[in-house]
Amino acid sequence: MEHGPPRRGGWPFSASLALPGFRMEGGAGLLPGGVDWRTEALTLRVSPSRPDRLALEAPGRHRLRLGEAELPPFTAGRLDAALPLRPDGDGPPDEAGATARALRVGAVEVASASVDLDARRGGASAGTLRASAAGVVLPPALPGTDRLGRVVHRIGLDLALTGAVPPGGDPARRAAAWRDGGGALEVRAADARWGEAAASASATLALDGALQPAGTGVLRLAGGEALLEAASAAGLLSPFNAAAAGVALRALSRPPPEGGPARAELPLALRDRTLRLGPIALVRFPALDWTRAGPGIGAGRP
Repeated sequence: MEHGPPRRGGWPFSASLALPGFRMEGGAGLLPGGVDWRTEALTLRVSPSRPDRLALEAPGRHRLRLGEAELPPFTAGRLDAALPLRPDGDGPPDEAGATARALRVGAVEVASASVDLDARRGGASAGTLRASAAGVVLPPALPGTDRLGRVVHRIGLDLALTGAVPPGGDPARRAAAWRDGGGALEVRAADARWGEAAASASATLALDGALQPAGTGVLRLAGGEALLEAASAAGLLSPFNAAAAGVALRALSRPPPEGGPARAELPLALRDRTLRLGPIALVRFPALDWTRAGPGIGAGRP
């Protein structure tokens, strides 16, 4: 961990420590290759009203590397996070939350975003992740923006991991043990609203005999014809395929019980690394190579 000369402050409403030019490296035990985070300034704060919480404030420019993945540099008008202060100080926090305002990643702007992670075991759940973004402004040249506009009004994701993950040992054996113990990843909700198109999905994923993700779900799509027109105009669909898909959408669309625009419900299936929407193969994913997974993959409390 590196930083410039620290500055204390906040009294009497809080105790704060400002760390300019902050850089943190580490976490190789949790993620292969570890984490490298650099930011212009980081402020740590504890308030008398929540002495069990450590607040982090980090506006400005950021660079972040997660394992071998180097994220594009981004800036934030405001970036706040909160972590619990563990009484024993042992191990990483089992919950965390972050909110951001006025994010800019390359040519993409995001008005607001939030992430909440809870790895405390509760009921059948071993951990949950909730994330959302609003007011996502896309680059003008991106396919689909001519038809649907440049603003994605909302993106949301709600995930839950079930089943205990055995600690330590070979990653493939741990993954197999998690699978054999009934482990699954539940996509409780995934939704997006872009122009006239609104989509939501739910699914349950597990690992198959080859330790590859597999599962089923459902996609609910309103404004699908606008999405097809955008895909056709961008050259992602041939006119014939776009017309055929439009006929299928109209045949499957029904007004929802709560009212509103007609909505199509389409089955999703992931098998043999191929994602299918009904009978249509959308994408084939590369195989997960568990021999290259580091010791921290899937780490969690037993």
